[in-house]
Amino acid sequence: MDIQALRAQFPILDQQVNGKPLVYLDNGATTQKPVAVLNALDNYYRTVNSNVHRGAHYLSDEATGQFEGARQTVADFLNASREEILWTKGTTESINMVAQCVARERLQPGDEVLIGTSEHHANIVPWQQACAATGATLKVIPLHDDCSLNQAAFEQLLSSKTKIFAIGHASNALGTLNPVKAMVAKAKAAGAITLVDGAQAVAHFPVDVQDLDVDFYAFSGHKLFGPTGIGVLYGRREQLEAMPPYQTGGEMIETVSFEKSTWNQLPYKFEAGTPNIAGAIGLAAAIAWLRQQDRPALAAHEDALLAHATERAQACDGLKIIGTAANKVSVLSFLLDGGHPADVGMLLDKQGIAVRTGHHCTMPLMDTLGIPGTVRASFSIYNTLEEVDRLFEGLEKVKTFL
Repeated sequence: MDIQALRAQFPILDQQVNGKPLVYLDNGATTQKPVAVLNALDNYYRTVNSNVHRGAHYLSDEATGQFEGARQTVADFLNASREEILWTKGTTESINMVAQCVARERLQPGDEVLIGTSEHHANIVPWQQACAATGATLKVIPLHDDCSLNQAAFEQLLSSKTKIFAIGHASNALGTLNPVKAMVAKAKAAGAITLVDGAQAVAHFPVDVQDLDVDFYAFSGHKLFGPTGIGVLYGRREQLEAMPPYQTGGEMIETVSFEKSTWNQLPYKFEAGTPNIAGAIGLAAAIAWLRQQDRPALAAHEDALLAHATERAQACDGLKIIGTAANKVSVLSFLLDGGHPADVGMLLDKQGIAVRTGHHCTMPLMDTLGIPGTVRASFSIYNTLEEVDRLFEGLEKVKTFL
């Protein structure tokens, strides 16, 4: 793989921050965008910009074709049908949609919702709210010492009371990769509706929702080299047919009178109002670009980045890795003796090195681990081994300040 040729497709990487070449290691928060995506967005607004569907003119027809073509691109990407692909603002809205339209409709007192300890707040709070509204109970799968989910405890927590099982494909805070296929199968055998938060997965490896046999799968465009403000909820057709609308208004209706309204067919039943047309087209461009790459080679490169970073971290005095599970995506979370994560992040930024610090929207996880947060370096396909070395050279300088 020609890493420099790949990097050249991401213009933002070729700049200096605080007088130093940028080392961007905050990919778990958002990925950078290749020229193919930037061109797609520019082309839409320059040549096609119009509202979709009911327009009776060329621009609307062209915009509709690109917009619905983008939906098919996502469907092919996940191995789903286009009617099962819903546009949302992102993973957070996707999970809220299921919590509002499925959980609140079907949960009753005595029912249970099962999630993991290391979930992002977006896969905790919507279920808390659904449980509070219905009298159901939220159950949490504990962790092993390496921060992997305790599978024996998971099986013990599963029961006929488990109505919803929601799990992250990979932890944004630690990188831990969960065995979601096996967990989904066990949850479905117990009678639960299943949802996988794929925000931290889709950029790292192919996802096949048929193979996972999951009811719902959610991800965000901006973590997949696409624009912000666009996301996807895959829903199994029978689940979507049974769900009430999430929001009401234009486009999601079939008929409206002052006495009653009826709903549009899938997927439009869940897409009220003017959608993020450019975002969908930009996301499709990101997926098309990614599928043109050698994905096994990209995955091997990310594995090499994580392995090198882990080796350097283990040799770094005063550094403690947080989350040592055997199966991880390319995330290294750590603490440095004598340094608050926020201070470490600020001192790295002075050297042009971008990392994320804090609780990473996983406060219950940090409380479980008894720490205030971590420094998180999250690697992507355009990062280099030299940038990993820059990180640890930067940490040595941070030590002198601390």
